[in-house]
Amino acid sequence: LFPEMAVSLWNNFLQTTKERLLQHRRVSLYNAAHGYEEELMKRKLQQFGGGSISLSKGDNGIGILTMNNLKLMNAFTGTMMLELQERVNELENWKDGKGLIICGAGNTFCSGSDLNVVKAISSPQGMNMCMFMQNTLTRLMRLPLISVALVQGKAIGGGAELTTACDFRLMTPGSEIRFVHKRMGLVPGWGGGARLVRIVGSGTALRLLSGAVKVDPDRALRLGLSEETLLSSDETRALEEAQAWLSQYTEGPTSVIRAMKKVVMAGRELPLEAALRTEKDVFGTLWGGPANLQALVRRPKHK
Repeated sequence: LFPEMAVSLWNNFLQTTKERLLQHRRVSLYNAAHGYEEELMKRKLQQFGGGSISLSKGDNGIGILTMNNLKLMNAFTGTMMLELQERVNELENWKDGKGLIICGAGNTFCSGSDLNVVKAISSPQGMNMCMFMQNTLTRLMRLPLISVALVQGKAIGGGAELTTACDFRLMTPGSEIRFVHKRMGLVPGWGGGARLVRIVGSGTALRLLSGAVKVDPDRALRLGLSEETLLSSDETRALEEAQAWLSQYTEGPTSVIRAMKKVVMAGRELPLEAALRTEKDVFGTLWGGPANLQALVRRPKHK
């Protein structure tokens, strides 16, 4: 009876821990108390069509999310913003996922918002659009997948902000990241300013934002904004290079890779004591699990 009770308690603990972590990931930054009207915003965005966002999920656990709106350098139309939310939903429910590459079709990344949408959405609704995109990109950032922005061509405005919602950025020769918001009389609105500070520090973030600085691959490497400059500018070859780069971090059991991301995410977002407790909980989901037991048999530490 006791072993069965222990197993039952353990399974309950695992389930509770997983549910709590999932709840944290999906929590909305904004709700009605903030004046956020999501359904109203969705109906508004639905009026501005064009472009698409596709998602392919590989057997290797790596997904590829592609923005496709070639005539506007992959700028986000209203329906693309809605599709991004749908793709994030899909990724949250993808139990076998370990990694994600975000890229743009036609050898360029993304030029932010379609200006037709920006012009048509009036002042209070502009705030709703801002909250909608912040919610979506925060959920994207909190996925238990190691994510990489593959920057080809230009990542400008909201496109630059999107790169900051990924764990890493890879750039191809001749590409650029540029926060051009100042030229539009704005600051970032999709959370890119706050995330940029965490990536490069406040001084560098202030320079990049207030100077609308063009960041080429060499500068991005120096600033810690990019991990690596890939060899090829060719769309297909660059994607292959990005997959090879990412696969060195996604190699191994899915449960372990996803757990690593959860622990790092907790350390990044939570106060220290809460992050430590999360780390303990995540550790508990792996201790004595299949990957742990196999490793103990296969590779004792003290050979």
